[in-house]
Formats: sequence, C-alpha cells, structure tokens
Amino acid sequence: MSDLVLASLHHLIVFGLAAVLAAELALMRPAAMSPGTVRLLGRFDAAYGMLSLAILAVGGVRVWHGAKGADFYLQNPMFWAKIAAFGAVGLLSIRPTMRIAAWQKALKADAAFVPQQEDVGKLRRIMLAEVHVFALIPIFAAAMARGVGFS
Repeated sequence: MSDLVLASLHHLIVFGLAAVLAAELALMRPAAMSPGTVRLLGRFDAAYGMLSLAILAVGGVRVWHGAKGADFYLQNPMFWAKIAAFGAVGLLSIRPTMRIAAWQKALKADAAFVPQQEDVGKLRRIMLAEVHVFALIPIFAAAMARGVGFS
C-alpha cells in the first residue's frame, strides 16, 4: 500500500510541476506583462521550486523504499536518462527564476514596474526549452517502468 501512495504522490507532483510550468509559460508573454503578472509569476515560480524539491524527496523515497527496489532504478539507463532530463530542466529554470526574483525586487521598489519585452521574450524561449525537455521525463519513465534498458 505504501508503494501505491508513493507512486500516486509522485505522479500528482509531476502533474503539478507540468501545470505550474504551463501557467508560467502562459503568463510569460511580452505583450501581456503587467505588475500583477509579475507578482503572479513570482508565486508560480515559488510553487515550481517547492514542487521540484517535493518530487526529489518523494522520488528518492520511491527509489530506496519502493516495491521495485533501488537496483531496479540505479542499474537502469532509462532512470538515469529521466534524472538527466530532470536536471536539464532544473538548469534551464535557473535564469527564469533569477530574473523573476529580480522583477519581484524591482516591483517592490516601483509598483508600476514591468519588465522589458525583450527580456520577457528571452525567458519565454528558455521556458519553451524547459517544456520540451520536461516532455522527455514521462517518456523515459514509461520506458523504465516497462524494463527498457534493465539488464
């Protein structure tokens, strides 16, 4: 039963991450940026960070205490491909997170602050790359669950 709970929690957090990333991407549009949007982006980005930490914690518990056992995961190249994709998404998210934090600071100093359209456009392209790499994670997970790469 605990494996079912861990698997369910793992999937719900992943869906939460996807939803938050999609919401951030929808908000990150040069023509639609406003002080309210900047505030909302800060909240979504904080949620994204918390969910990322939660998925690492729950995923770690699944690896070490789940029904399949650590050997199933640690010896499977699809697991490591999934981890690499997650790491790549994390690396891609650094710049948007730093810029959104800087915007939050600027907004506190000036309630009418709106980021430059060029800056928003650059971050949107990075976030699109995040979405594309993020899409690889469930593909690798499905392959892993079916024993692809497991010897």
